[in-house]
Amino acid sequence: MAYSHIPVLVNEVLSFLDPQSGDNLIDGTLGGGSHSRAILEKTGPNGKLLGIDMDAEAIQASRMNLEKFADRIILERGNYVDFAEFQEKNNFEPLNLFFLDLGVSSKQLDDEMLGISFLKNSPLDMRLGGEEIVGGVSAEKILNTYSEENIFNIIRNYGEERYAKSIASSIVKVRKEKRIESTKELVDIISAAVPGKYKHGRIHFATRTFQALRIAVNDELVSLEKVLPQVLENMAPGGRIGIISFHSLEDRIVKRFFNRESRDCICGPEVPVCVCGHKKRLELLTRKPVRATEEEIEKNPRSRSARLRVAKKIF
Repeated sequence: MAYSHIPVLVNEVLSFLDPQSGDNLIDGTLGGGSHSRAILEKTGPNGKLLGIDMDAEAIQASRMNLEKFADRIILERGNYVDFAEFQEKNNFEPLNLFFLDLGVSSKQLDDEMLGISFLKNSPLDMRLGGEEIVGGVSAEKILNTYSEENIFNIIRNYGEERYAKSIASSIVKVRKEKRIESTKELVDIISAAVPGKYKHGRIHFATRTFQALRIAVNDELVSLEKVLPQVLENMAPGGRIGIISFHSLEDRIVKRFFNRESRDCICGPEVPVCVCGHKKRLELLTRKPVRATEEEIEKNPRSRSARLRVAKKIF
């Protein structure tokens, strides 16, 4: 399967990240390399890229797509949360730009062995980097071995699913009779657990449960929370951080971190005089998330939910 991913908000990323000649970029979600390619065009002749992705096919595709920049790129397979290890390994200094596009690719959605799409009948794996990167906890393992309470918490907290309780209960009931192994089986369970009117809403009734399982399997929100303070520590003064998120849980994490680090005092309102000693280290370059234009949405409907936030390190 050819690697397929249409990049979103490319012009906006270039505008707010504002790459300059000689800037070094870490792209922690390399994909097919489209965002990195646009940035590398601006950072020549000496600006370097450290590109990271969990997907081996993404690395291979990027190596081909970025061939003209071969002497300025370093590609590593892994999780972006480990970027500092790759940075040290490759003596990648200074770090001027850091970028994440947290969306999944069309290739991943279409991969019948991955099982992150409810539109195909696939094994319930969902490990975006395979077992060697993500580990042994697949969606199938969660569904068939986790307690009802844990499954409920995953679906409610990571999917913001209003019928999480009945879905979790139905999963546990079905697995007592037969192991749940395919996406179709899970869709049927969800369908039986939610009211009829819920099946005719704006989004597919299985969307939130599948999202929740994918997030849990790949530890996506935990990774995002971990990586942001590390980026701030490792980035050169004046460097810029750009994050594209696709749902409110991710965007909330980025927003809270950026807001916290762009304030001097983070004491609560109950404290009349500052005692925290916190000094702001970020300047917000996007007060509100930047969204796709109607023109881009028409060409690429998945860009509708994309939100870009960018901040600049002060010191």
